Amino acid sequence: MKLFEPCCFDGLELRNRLVMPPMCMYSARAGLAHDFHVVHYGTRAFGGTALIIIEATGVLPNGRISDQCLGLWQDAQIEPLRRVVDACHAGGSRVAVQLAHAGRKCTAREAVQVVAPSRIRFSDDAAYRDPDALTPLEIETVVEAFAAAAARAALTGADALEIHAAHGYLIHQFLSPLANHRADAFGGSTANRTRFLARVLEAVRHEWPAPRPLLLRVSANDYAEGGITPAEMAAIVRSIRSRITLLHVSSGGLLPIAPPAPPGFQVPYAAELRQACGVPVIAVGGITTIAQAEEILQAGRADLIAMGRELLRNPYLPLNAGHQLHAPQPVPRQYERAYA
Repeated sequence: MKLFEPCCFDGLELRNRLVMPPMCMYSARAGLAHDFHVVHYGTRAFGGTALIIIEATGVLPNGRISDQCLGLWQDAQIEPLRRVVDACHAGGSRVAVQLAHAGRKCTAREAVQVVAPSRIRFSDDAAYRDPDALTPLEIETVVEAFAAAAARAALTGADALEIHAAHGYLIHQFLSPLANHRADAFGGSTANRTRFLARVLEAVRHEWPAPRPLLLRVSANDYAEGGITPAEMAAIVRSIRSRITLLHVSSGGLLPIAPPAPPGFQVPYAAELRQACGVPVIAVGGITTIAQAEEILQAGRADLIAMGRELLRNPYLPLNAGHQLHAPQPVPRQYERAYA
């Protein structure tokens, strides 16, 4: 089965094609990882997942989604996260850290200021606040925060980075004309709206130099008139293609509306961007069975498969499925008797 074949992307060697996508656990304290994170991620590593992407990790205190989100805005947060990375490595997985800034979707009450490209509130829900529009100088401060967080991520021993440009968070807010009403060099045309993402990738690459793998997560569709479409996202990705290794294709999140979500609902976007941009892609969203994952790979619609909720339900899915389907995976020495 292709799903259980080893593969490699810019030196990122994976034992199979199964990915644990970043899923916020809302369990950090002052941005610090602790024992829960070691067990949570380590279990999926020992269960056979090839690539584990650690949940959204704020590059600034007001870059967190909540007060309980992970962070890498200060050196004290390096060592706790290194424990998580070490646990995953002990289980045989490769690890990526997802760097993020929530922008106007920040609900952290410890954050003094909420920021966005423009003064447009995410929703009327009391959890959200009116954001301040970032000045050009403040934009550069955020760019520098991404770079500093990348340097700290390198010290955790992580194998890759993922930049979060999806789900309505700050980079996505700059990309979409529905959230970005700026009249300066960071607003207006697609090229201008992409400028912030390009600056972040450029700054991160100084601290995370090629060929170290750099992943990018995007929302391919805003599901609203005047918002980002798959065709525009393809143009955006092509403009920064040389800076990334893998594209993680999601959708929605910019507006408080739920997208239609039948099984595999985002796979067509992954396939479209893979074809249009010539970049390896991770498909995610409503993929729950091994047969479904294998069909996506065999059809050439994606290169890697991310399973989120299914890995929450069954952390040993890769080992168990590989055993049942006669596609054996490397088994931790301690568990060999179970798969003999």
